[in-house]
Amino acid sequence: MSDFDLVIRGGTAVTASDIGPFDIGIAGGVIAAIGKGLPRGREEVDARGLLVLPGGVDSHVHLDQPFSSGADIADGFDSGTASAAAGGTTTVVCHAPQVRGGSLAGAVADYAEKAKQARIDHAFHLLINDPAPEVLERELPALVEAGHRSVKIFMTYDSNRLGDAQILQTLAAARRAGALVCVHAEHHELIGWLTQALLAAGQTAPRHLAWAKPMVVEREATHRILALAEALDTPVQIFHVSGAQSGEEVERAQARGQKAWAETCTQYLVLDEADMDRPGFEGAKFMISPALRSGADREALWQFLRDGVIDIVSSDHSPLRYDDPRGKKQHGENAPFNKIPNGVPGLAARLPILYSEGVAKGRIDLRRFVDLVATNPARRFGLAPRKGAIAVGADADIVLFDPKRRVTLTNALQHHGSDYTPYEGLEVQGYPTATYQRGRLVFDGERVLAQPGQGQLLARGPYAEIVPTGHFPTPFDPFR
Repeated sequence: MSDFDLVIRGGTAVTASDIGPFDIGIAGGVIAAIGKGLPRGREEVDARGLLVLPGGVDSHVHLDQPFSSGADIADGFDSGTASAAAGGTTTVVCHAPQVRGGSLAGAVADYAEKAKQARIDHAFHLLINDPAPEVLERELPALVEAGHRSVKIFMTYDSNRLGDAQILQTLAAARRAGALVCVHAEHHELIGWLTQALLAAGQTAPRHLAWAKPMVVEREATHRILALAEALDTPVQIFHVSGAQSGEEVERAQARGQKAWAETCTQYLVLDEADMDRPGFEGAKFMISPALRSGADREALWQFLRDGVIDIVSSDHSPLRYDDPRGKKQHGENAPFNKIPNGVPGLAARLPILYSEGVAKGRIDLRRFVDLVATNPARRFGLAPRKGAIAVGADADIVLFDPKRRVTLTNALQHHGSDYTPYEGLEVQGYPTATYQRGRLVFDGERVLAQPGQGQLLARGPYAEIVPTGHFPTPFDPFR
């Protein structure tokens, strides 16, 4: 009788330590052996000509989460995780949103019920919108102890934003509890002032979002949150860095020895502000926050990825329907830019686009690609060693990826709930042909086979990456 339930044979495997022609032996849902010439398994997969990669980990995803504008999100856990599987992602980290005046613990419990429809594995960021004493002193420590080891805060949006005093309270509470703080960094008041000035001047088109949210809005807020986190020695992750100046703020913090990390997103690597200037209402399809930037910013992001300043690429999957009164057209096609909901879908497109634009075009190598989409997010968010790498003992979350296959992206290929993709018509080189979760085929190259409820909610224990440094700006330790 075979020792292996499944052997993936003959491909070029990117393991935790090597890249080469290794067979992968899987038993009981975990990787049991890596080597050449493994004994036959009860099931065999011929991966000749394919890359054998760890399943992607997307650490910035919005599913079944209300928009502050009242628009409907296009994906719940059922359709959203189907899209993930179709794109080679086997684990997502989503946002459990607290309602202002409400309980964070209650919000997490409600969100966990929604997540029972997930087809792939998942974890939660604790989205704190109201850092009341009960939340920070009682609920947060218990939720972190239960395995939810990341917090998300917003510095903008009326229904989400925290002021500086609230941010400091949340940073301190997260440090005490042992949680990583993730931040949407934009200057709320400056956005509001510029928006009103633009509207008064009749500058209301989708493209004017970039004028209401110029890089200075992001740069200032990134600098500010990094300074506050440095003062409290709280590890932070800056979400969706969109260009050169905000990335430079992160680079400076890292040079000071601060535990400060950053991600960017697929859209910032292939789209730019000109996409919001498409005819008619088409520009609304590309409205996101932070706004799309210039071509020079896009190239700066690629350099940050090569240098390791930015070490995660997420999707920030925030899907809306375009031709829908509960989506982008919530206020009609003549709505000013500040009344058009922001967000784009992107779960299924993340790996194909990053491989095509990065590896196939020579911007990054294969190892860096795997680090950006799987290994680094798994390590950063406490999912390693179970997730993010092909290693003995890890979950058998594996993607078979054809590096030569050329595909023109369409909405139908995304398997999501939105009626459009911002990447429609983009040709990519490299595409998933099969996705496995814990050794079980969940996408066969055409169909999503995973069923709702098949995914597991992942509890995350304490981990070294986010332990504070113990260094403060002065000899005073405010946590003793």
